[in-house]
Amino acid sequence: MNNELVINSVPNEVTIALLDNKRLIEIHREKKNSNSFSVGDIYLGRVKKVMAGLNAAFVDVGYEKDAFLHYLDLGPQVASLNKYSQHVLSGKQNHSNLMYFKMEEDIPKDGKIGNIISSNQQVLVQISKEPISTKGPRITSELSLAGRYLVLVPFSERISISQKIRDSEEKIRLKRLITSIKPKNFGVIIRTVAEGKSVAELDADLNDLVKKWETCFQALKTAKPPQKVLGEINRTSVLLRDLLNESFNGIYVNDNALLEEIKTYVHTIAPDKENILKLYKGQEPIFDNFGVDKQIKALFGKTVNLKSGAYLIVEHTEALHVIDVNSGNRAKSDNNQETNALEVNLDAAVEVARQLRLRDMGGIIVVDFIDMHAQQNRKLLFDKMREEMRKDKAKHNILPPSKFGLIQITRQRVRPEMNIEINEKCPTCGGSGEVQPSILLIDQIETDLQHIVKELNQKSLTLCVHPYLEAFLTKGFISSLRRKWQSKLGAKIKVRAVSSYHFLEYHFLNSTEDEIMI
Repeated sequence: MNNELVINSVPNEVTIALLDNKRLIEIHREKKNSNSFSVGDIYLGRVKKVMAGLNAAFVDVGYEKDAFLHYLDLGPQVASLNKYSQHVLSGKQNHSNLMYFKMEEDIPKDGKIGNIISSNQQVLVQISKEPISTKGPRITSELSLAGRYLVLVPFSERISISQKIRDSEEKIRLKRLITSIKPKNFGVIIRTVAEGKSVAELDADLNDLVKKWETCFQALKTAKPPQKVLGEINRTSVLLRDLLNESFNGIYVNDNALLEEIKTYVHTIAPDKENILKLYKGQEPIFDNFGVDKQIKALFGKTVNLKSGAYLIVEHTEALHVIDVNSGNRAKSDNNQETNALEVNLDAAVEVARQLRLRDMGGIIVVDFIDMHAQQNRKLLFDKMREEMRKDKAKHNILPPSKFGLIQITRQRVRPEMNIEINEKCPTCGGSGEVQPSILLIDQIETDLQHIVKELNQKSLTLCVHPYLEAFLTKGFISSLRRKWQSKLGAKIKVRAVSSYHFLEYHFLNSTEDEIMI
């Protein structure tokens, strides 16, 4: 496996692409300086309504719609949490350490939420599912702080180990080790990546999590609901924390400030990986250089083509997602129908698993594979689907193919689905249905150049255009339009071809590669 992370930073947004052997398998977007409600954020909220019929409550955490808190999401130690937060807010709790904190009894599994919390009460909660569509965030009172190797769970004494760690001796070693170093009244979940790690590495990770709990305590002392008291790290760091391993051989960033921020974080979690961090200085956009833009255009449409000639049709509804598998021109004359169907379905299973990760599709997914009559072939397809889905970190369940060839999948949904609009406006009419005189385009560019050079005092700039237009503007070494504009305006002008632009699209960049707004 050969993994690369390509990070494109623009003024208002960071887009992160995860490549596996140059194939795009995940893409994430994060707004800069936005008050987003990310999974893992901890808020001091205020209970607005207790709904006895739903055995749930609605809590104001600052979002436009109240967050939903079900009784089952309270966690068994919620009484201890409520007592702790009240003591911190009133000044009775002077330190974050829980060693001398008197724990309350666990709440019953089948109790009523009205017996635990009441309207207008201040509660400490954590985002478990981001706002999706018309719904507000889903929250929990069972707080957890995730690290590289461990997850810290306050108000618990339980030590849990990832089921993916199979070695029984390693499980015993890890449990004994964590038991000896964990603070009192804190539970710990040992993550899969902790396998084989030394006591020093695990202790350092645990200490970092205890410091995060101290940060939460300090913020809670002066908090007024609704207020965020502890934010999850940014999406880039989350991906590095959860994914960074020996298979990564490159992390490319086009922003120096962000690179330094990532380098600082990587130094704390994997110092040996600092050398794979690289600042991208190429002339063309970073996503164009690594082939990410082209893959996005090919993979986010309604129709997804496979190399074999088969294709998928992806449809989304409010209730579920449907993927239809079609053989297209894949059929081979020398194979019978059953063999062709199996080959197409196995190819499609790989792409379906990739699409679920790429688009972060959650909820119910129904995949309509091509019908196969042989039971052993249906089993082969089911096994292939499960094998490909093992790479997916989101919780999921897969049912065997039905007699109609349908495979049903449920996949954990904690944030909105990644939806990228790939349809482009008509380069001639701009979507209006009316054609602007293209003969005036050169005059318009020249007018803009005059404004930039004379009014904005930019003496060195780059004009980014479609490759066809670039060829026209630079045709003839001495007599080209670019040379004439340079002589006329007394400025240094470069022309750069950008293949992802519309035919009549153009932009200006200054000497530091920032776009000039006109």
